[in-house]
Amino acid sequence: MITNLSEKIYYVGVNDRRTDYFENHIEIPNGVSYNSFLIVDDKTVLIDPVEVGFTDEYLHKIRQIIGSRGIDFLIINHAEPDHSSALATVIREYPEITIVGNAKTFAPLEAFYGEIRNKKIVADGETLNIGRHELQFFTVPMVHWPESMVTYEQTTGILFSNDAFGGFGALCGGIFDDEVNASFYEDDMRRYYANIVGKVAAPTLKAIQRLGSLKIKMIAPSHGLIWRKDIAHVLENYTKWSSHQSEEGVVIVYGSMYGNTARMADIIAQGVAAAGIKEIKVYDVARTESSFIMSDIWKYKGVVIGACAHYGNMFPNMTMLVHELNEFKPQNKVFGLFGGMSWSGGGLKTLSQFAEEGKWNLVAENVEVKGAPIREDDIERLFELGRKVGEETVSR
Repeated sequence: MITNLSEKIYYVGVNDRRTDYFENHIEIPNGVSYNSFLIVDDKTVLIDPVEVGFTDEYLHKIRQIIGSRGIDFLIINHAEPDHSSALATVIREYPEITIVGNAKTFAPLEAFYGEIRNKKIVADGETLNIGRHELQFFTVPMVHWPESMVTYEQTTGILFSNDAFGGFGALCGGIFDDEVNASFYEDDMRRYYANIVGKVAAPTLKAIQRLGSLKIKMIAPSHGLIWRKDIAHVLENYTKWSSHQSEEGVVIVYGSMYGNTARMADIIAQGVAAAGIKEIKVYDVARTESSFIMSDIWKYKGVVIGACAHYGNMFPNMTMLVHELNEFKPQNKVFGLFGGMSWSGGGLKTLSQFAEEGKWNLVAENVEVKGAPIREDDIERLFELGRKVGEETVSR
């Protein structure tokens, strides 16, 4: 069944519930949607194709709407393959189609798919009239690739926003925010932001501010829900995340080989609770994929990280998380560090090096424990570490 965004604008996207890892490293237990849109007017226009594994379903949806009619334009808002990899199939099916992009679109696009014969390069702010509909293009560089742009349909007020305002999670029946329990998608939306867009928070905030002058009546991203009722909510979320605004809470992450560092994390959590913090998330980095942890780190102000030693270094599973912390650079956080050792140490030392490199705001004395946390002084130091981070979380 085909869904309309407006009288002549159709949703022709697909759901992916069979891919385990988005970009082959981020778990997507709720799947993901690849959203694409078809405008039928004097000219027919596709906005962003889908992932190549779903082209049969995709082309079937298009034919249901236009039958044997051709497609005049395919707009590429973003060249990344999760959006664009069906391009070659679409061109084979509709060989007269013109591919629309900005000055930076075609270099990556042709690097992936070879020379494109029919192309139209549009400038920032340029419009394309296709009959009753008027499309306007705005470049949003580094949201989240250099060539990224959005397409605004002036007569309906629909913003086709590519990766901006998107989220993980396949669409379950309804495609609009007012057709489903939108709060179900909230965590997946923040996790998408924290692990895909967060690294370019400043350009994202700049883009939000620039697009604020448009009369937006609907936001149609390339992944996740289409927003038509609570547009203010999604704009507020993206503004908050891009401004590095955090909620009161503490995330404790540990890497433990035999459970001793895990016991330390529990003592620290008690200290955090003693400071009056109610939102406390404790993660075992070996059991929870880092994108989930990054999402909560983006959400909450306090972060405590601990790792046992492993051959003079730190617990291996922790490496990915701390690397991403220094890559994505969530700001306005308060940090604490702890570690466990047996004979040579290395866990806390390595964490400290990452903290120095990333200029983490350490607000408590680091704690390293030899063996198990069974001595009163070790227990007291761990508890105090948690209490101090908790207090700093409240006061800032």
